[in-house]
Order: sequence, then structure tokens, then C-alpha cells
Amino acid sequence: MGTVVPVLTRWGVSADADLVYRTLLQPVPRDAAGLARDLGMSRRRIGAAVDELVAIGAAVPEAGVLSAADAAGVVERLRSRRQRRLADDPRNRWRGHVAAVEGLGPLAATAVRLWPRREDARRRAAQLVEAERYEHLAVNTEEQFTAESLSAARPLDRALLDRGIRVLVVERPPRDGDLGVPARSVASIPPGHYRQTGDVPLKLMVFDRRVAFFPADPLDLEQGYVEITDPAGVERCCALFFRLWSGGRDPYEQGVAPIELSRREHSLVILLAAGHTDVTAAAELAISPRSVSYTMRALMDRAGVDNRFQLGLLLGSTGTIHPALPENGEPS
Repeated sequence: MGTVVPVLTRWGVSADADLVYRTLLQPVPRDAAGLARDLGMSRRRIGAAVDELVAIGAAVPEAGVLSAADAAGVVERLRSRRQRRLADDPRNRWRGHVAAVEGLGPLAATAVRLWPRREDARRRAAQLVEAERYEHLAVNTEEQFTAESLSAARPLDRALLDRGIRVLVVERPPRDGDLGVPARSVASIPPGHYRQTGDVPLKLMVFDRRVAFFPADPLDLEQGYVEITDPAGVERCCALFFRLWSGGRDPYEQGVAPIELSRREHSLVILLAAGHTDVTAAAELAISPRSVSYTMRALMDRAGVDNRFQLGLLLGSTGTIHPALPENGEPS
């Protein structure tokens, strides 16, 4: 059985290039014309995908045919490239933080409080979480989370979710650029409640749109947090959050989400992969051939592919299905 290859779209590679790369991993030499024919794609799309793969070192043209570079090396290069691109400049973090805070405008002195130590801020955050009744907004600036910060935050997040509080989270993409990673800071966040964006000027929490909480020093969270209750200031914090939210992306909606197959879909795909026709597969499953066609069309639409060959490549290479081996244990 072949190695499962991560979906390259997680690191910004186009869906066409990802599909072409998976095809090139098969032990059959192909040129651009063969790829276009096998994948049912235009020569223009194939050409653009091949150019993209060559540029990232994922494909090598040799004597008129194309070969795929080692998958582990390709993924490592994509991660390293993303890490270099996301290298953080402390001055930029300060500028973004200061600009965001200045954007809050004048605040009443009685509506601003500094919690000077991180442990004090954590206790205060726990009190505010306990008092929340309907909504928790969070912006996280970290590219990586320490075990300490996660162990402190996740019980609070779990308590919110268990009480039915709406939790919305905006985060930076992880440092390796894996756009398919779901929320790293919030445990079991519901689908549609999480987005990623590279533009996160201020680490922020807003509790029921009544209280806002952000670090006193963006480069040293041990310096504590600022709490504001000024209505106009909190409103501007909410406006900042929803600006980031509207410009963010949901990795599951825009990336390649895991494909979940129903029992019937799984059985049907295995039968077709074993060489059954629509008619014989329908007989095995006691359904009509038309139902087979409808099921496969729905699966292709869900996976975002154009034909069954592309679907088989995607399901196999992502480990969604594993074709059964013959009795001798060898692949056919």
C-alpha cells in the first residue's frame, strides 16, 4: 500500500497542481498530453499545474516526460517556505498592536484597568468566562501555542462550549502554513466558528460585547492584560474582530476537508475500484444503476473533481479508502 500524501492545497498549492502531482506519483510515465487525457483536463490547465509543480520542486521534466519528486521532501519544502514567509518582526507586531489600541479612541479612566501579571489576568479571564451568557470573541496572534497556554485556556473554552455560549475565533495560520489545520487553541470548536487570517494586529478577547481584554505588551504576555469596559471602546474592539472575521478563511470550507463516506458510498467505491460496472455494483448493493450514477455524481461534486478517475486518486491518496488486497497479499 502506498504512502498517504497530505493534500498540498494545505500549503497554498492549487487543486489542479495537487491532482497532477498525485497522478505523477503513480508508477506510469506521463507527459502533458497524457495527463490531460487521463485527468480530463485542458492542456492549458495541465500546463499551469505543471509549471506550478516545477516551481516548487514537486515535479521534474525529463526527456519529454514528467516525474514526481519525493512527497516527504515536497511537503518539507512547502513548510519551510511558509515558515520563512511568516517570520515575525517584533517591530511589526508592536506597530500593529499600537495602531489597534489607538483606534479605540479616548477611553474613560474608570473604564480601563491593568492586570499587571499574567496569572492575575488569567484569573480575571476565568471570572469573565464564568459570567458570560451568550458570546465569546477571540483573536489569537500566536503562530504556535505553548503547552502551558493551552492547558490554561482549554478548560475555559470547554466550559463555554458546554454552556452553549457562541465562540468565534480568528487566528493566524500555523507557522508551517498548513491551511487545513482546524482551531489549534480551542478544543472541539463547532464548524463555522473559526477562521484564519495573516492580519491579526491585536490579541483580543471580548466577553458578551461588554468587556474587552488584550495584552499590555504584545511581545511579553507576562506583563499582564488591559481590561476595558468603556462601551465605545468595546464596540470598536468588536468592529475590529468582525473586520478580521470577514477577511479570514475557514480552512474546512476553502481548503480540502476530509471526505467522509457513508457506508453505502464506501461499499460502492470499493466495488467500482475492484472492477465492477455500475450495473454489477448496483446488483451487489441491491440498488438501481441510476442510484449508482447519482451517488457517484454527488461524491464528485462534494470532492470538487470532474470525473471518477480524479475521485479515485483523491480518495486513495488521502487514505479515505484502502483497496482490498488479493488473497496472496500482493497488490494487483
